[in-house]
Amino acid sequence: MRLRALATVVFTATFALLVPTTADADEPLPPLPVGRTFLDGLANELGSPNGHAAGTNDWNCAPSAEHPDPVVLVHGTVLNRQDNWSYLAPLLANEGYCVFALTYGNHPNLSWPLNAVGGMLPMEQSAQQLALFVDQVRAATGAEKVDLVGHSQGTLMPLWYVNFLGGNETVDDYVSLGPVYEGSHAFLLAASFELFEHIGARKDMEHLVHALGCGACPQVLAGSDWIETIQRAGVYADEVTYTNIMTRYEEIVLPYTSGYREAPNATNIVLQDHCADDFVEHAGIVNDPNAAWFVLDALDPDDPRPLQCVFVPPILGWSPDPTMGPHPSAEIAAHPADPRHP
Repeated sequence: MRLRALATVVFTATFALLVPTTADADEPLPPLPVGRTFLDGLANELGSPNGHAAGTNDWNCAPSAEHPDPVVLVHGTVLNRQDNWSYLAPLLANEGYCVFALTYGNHPNLSWPLNAVGGMLPMEQSAQQLALFVDQVRAATGAEKVDLVGHSQGTLMPLWYVNFLGGNETVDDYVSLGPVYEGSHAFLLAASFELFEHIGARKDMEHLVHALGCGACPQVLAGSDWIETIQRAGVYADEVTYTNIMTRYEEIVLPYTSGYREAPNATNIVLQDHCADDFVEHAGIVNDPNAAWFVLDALDPDDPRPLQCVFVPPILGWSPDPTMGPHPSAEIAAHPADPRHP
């Protein structure tokens, strides 16, 4: 009897150590670390080829009442679901959003790292991939609609989905970082293609670039047939709310006002109008705490928080502390609030 009693005590004590109590199970998980610069996303891709950004693609995630719309992240040209979102993905997950990200427009028949380079196919094809992915997200989460957060080509390609593939019925908020609605004039490429057009060779050059593996590249240029089709159809859908977040220090979306388009259902934000010490450019805007504040504000305008600006250097973007809490600017000295929320 003593041996049996002793065995019972040992078993009970061991079980108590191995199985968490109800209180422990209810404790919130620690926040995910967010990337510090744009290079963190590239390091993640090298360390885990074809992986997922932290906080994304949990197909068991149940949207909360506070954030009923899952967020779908749409990367830029030559990027993917992991290297583009090392900052915003875990930040949004820490805020309680169900976050999803796809790699679209890549060449899956190639081996890594070439198959990890997204945004290369013609944008009509990528828009179909986005449509399928959104359907998967909605089916998994039970959500009626999703919010899109895009960067670079990820602000442009989804217009095809929204305007021509029924996305106007499934997208609630459309948030763009470095939007390029009018097409880009970067590096004189648009001017070069205009010259080819004058001599009747633009289509030939576009086919050549497509054959080299980037069907989207000539489409994003100002004056392309793709841009003109979008302009004729109308950039905005009435059912969707748009937020355009731009930086004056662009080097890819030129002019930076290519993403500035007024409408009753659109808000246009130039970062430097609110945070004068923000020198971020095109790549780093996805790691910019000031831009992140506007993303959060666009996704949840009913819960405004004071804007707290931080100095951001060019090229890489910068997060103050990769282990910080969920608010992107929580540890930064106060700044006058955004005039929309006095």
